Amino acid sequence: MQFNRPLFALLLLLSLNVQATPFIPGSGKQVLEYLPSRSDPAQREFAQLRKRLSKEPGNPVIASELAQAYINAARNDGDPRYLGYAQAVLKPWWGLQNPPTSALVLRATIRQSTHQFPEALLDLNSVLKQDRDNAQAWLTRATVLQVQGQFAQAKASCMRLYPLAPELITLTCLHNVGSLNGDAENSYASLGTAYKKYEKNADSDAATKIWVMTLLAEMAARLGDVKAAEAWYQTALALASPDSYLLGSYADFLLDQQRPAEVVKLLKDKTRVDALLLRYALALQSQKSTLADAQINLLDQRFEAAMLRGDTVHQREQARYELHLKKRPAIALKLAQLNWAIQKETADLRILLEAAAVHEPEAASPALAWLNQNKLQDMTLNPVLTKLGVKS
Repeated sequence: MQFNRPLFALLLLLSLNVQATPFIPGSGKQVLEYLPSRSDPAQREFAQLRKRLSKEPGNPVIASELAQAYINAARNDGDPRYLGYAQAVLKPWWGLQNPPTSALVLRATIRQSTHQFPEALLDLNSVLKQDRDNAQAWLTRATVLQVQGQFAQAKASCMRLYPLAPELITLTCLHNVGSLNGDAENSYASLGTAYKKYEKNADSDAATKIWVMTLLAEMAARLGDVKAAEAWYQTALALASPDSYLLGSYADFLLDQQRPAEVVKLLKDKTRVDALLLRYALALQSQKSTLADAQINLLDQRFEAAMLRGDTVHQREQARYELHLKKRPAIALKLAQLNWAIQKETADLRILLEAAAVHEPEAASPALAWLNQNKLQDMTLNPVLTKLGVKS
């Protein structure tokens, strides 16, 4: 992703009076970050795979295993550094036009995670030319296309999973796309039925359960069924240690329900992840807590560091920060527009509409046209649509 110099210049000009300053600990006893424990199963797995790879540094199979382990950690912990570790492991094959298929799928996955969607699709298409039965490539391709709002193509990729992946994976892929594209009620009901059947399966695993239940919770919330959404979230949270996506999704749900105290309790020990720190700060601000300013200052530093790195992955979160925490709707709208050009999930749509409603209502027109064209059903958008004078 290229560094956006015009945006960086704009942000500097509009925020000269609030530049983040270097953080100086109050004492030598202050904890800055907790390092992973060597007893952590994930850390033990990394160590074992690194040892194997050191003995066979050119082995793409071992390298792919280690890279996949790092990618899994990035997803679970929300720590982008693990994506960098994964890319470093794949360095011998990263720049090749035709790397081994396993490395190519992982390169596409890393590029998807860092919002390099066109590059990810090119890699995935290359994989599928060589191996039409690569289930992971079809699923990742469906994910990328869905995030871009290309729902028909995403569904087509989901359909290719039928003979290749477990039934629940295929149905989740299809119904998740359908829930965003004019078939929300049927998709929610059908996926719920499929999940209940799978739940009784002795081979069911916690990671798949949490993934599906989180999506079901989000579908229920978009349909306005708060009670059902709460139940799905609570069941997912109780099943295993929640990943950062589930925590962020539930925190957003709680914020919409005006339950900031629960967000504070949920996230107070999870603020190493920028997206969770944002939600924690929003909850503290909602409570008018004296702790809010310190968290906002910490976000100042993190977003400034991201801009200096040319990192545009968190533009959606930064737009929320600018609009709701810093009260700078002009910057928020610019960030939301840049983000919307890259990805079109419901949260991307929402922050764009919210920023436009505050600063420049006519800027919402393209997003509203997209909303109508794709027949998205999302009752959480009703408040901002009302502000924009749109009938929901």
